[in-house]
Amino acid sequence: MKRVILIKYGELTTKKGNRNFFIHTLYQNIKNKLKKFDVTIYKDRSRMYIEFLDSDFHFIKEKLDCVFGIHMYHVAYIVDTNIDAIKDMVCQLVQDISFSTFKVETKRSDKSFPVHSQEMNRILGSIVLKNKDGVTVDVHHPELFIKVEVREGHSYIYFNEYHGCGGYPIGSQPKGMLMLSGGIDSPVAGYLAMKRGIPIDCVYFEAIPHTSLEARNKVVELSKKLAKYSDEIHLHVVNFTKIQEEIYKNCHPNYCITIMRRMMYRIMEKLANKYHGLVIINGESIGQVASQTLTSMSVINEVTSMPVIRPVACFDKLEIIDIAKKIDTYNISILPFEDCCTVFVPKHPVINPTLEQALKEESKFEYESLIQNAVDDVNTIVVKEEDSEFSDLL
Repeated sequence: MKRVILIKYGELTTKKGNRNFFIHTLYQNIKNKLKKFDVTIYKDRSRMYIEFLDSDFHFIKEKLDCVFGIHMYHVAYIVDTNIDAIKDMVCQLVQDISFSTFKVETKRSDKSFPVHSQEMNRILGSIVLKNKDGVTVDVHHPELFIKVEVREGHSYIYFNEYHGCGGYPIGSQPKGMLMLSGGIDSPVAGYLAMKRGIPIDCVYFEAIPHTSLEARNKVVELSKKLAKYSDEIHLHVVNFTKIQEEIYKNCHPNYCITIMRRMMYRIMEKLANKYHGLVIINGESIGQVASQTLTSMSVINEVTSMPVIRPVACFDKLEIIDIAKKIDTYNISILPFEDCCTVFVPKHPVINPTLEQALKEESKFEYESLIQNAVDDVNTIVVKEEDSEFSDLL
């Protein structure tokens, strides 16, 4: 009996004239994910199908579980679109399954098929009742859900379902630049941005010797977790030491975080232009810390005209932690290595900064050349999903 993996698109089906673009992007992403396996992939506007070797299914499933754009998928048995062939296949398949209650659901996409869906449900239900001892129909809470999709040429029968990541396939939007710290929030923000189809580069600000190499390695490990969804992440490491030292030497302590974030945003805009990113992405959550009040965000954001996406802005901490655990970044994020956003936190950072005072504090030192030097000297690490090592390139 031939089986295929049957993929349902979910949100992609809400697209109209450009649906084919999204489906083709998903097709290319799946093809890339499964390039090491002996598979054949074909698609239409409502479904995608993968022919595979049974021995590979576990490994293929691991890959598909990290592909955005898949709403749900099933392992389905293929049968000719013929009522007798479908009846025989259902009868044969249920013999090897242990269950006491069941339900049949038929989806008749091929409208030329002579039997309507409800009538098909009754026919197949009676076949099961007649050939399987001790079973009954339960339309509300069945132990076995028998689903049949009647399509032109071939029909598909399946009993299982696996939930995909949902969202849009990566690459259906232009690139974004993620401010990736070692904390809990920014990896979650990156994951949510990718779920909307945005491929990402990551940017990490370090201030050695005030921050450690362990802190950088922590961010590399977080990048590897995100790379599961896109195969490869470019992690741009910015040497922020001189800028941070100048800030803390010249600016009022209460304004140091505000000025530091404004410098980071300036650098992010330059890096986005350099690496063809259209938006800045970060893990800011409204009110969580002093630099994330609406007043602070407004003053900090003033330095850039580039759009800033904050995917977790309206999430509470527990919601963010739940997602971090789901994507397996939480245990890495809580490792005790400080980044440059936390290592110099003043006792009383300003909660409601003013733009006038921020500009006054910035005027106390010459930062333009420091910013340009940081951009020119960026070190890019290419982090790949399956690499046990990473290499500095570019």
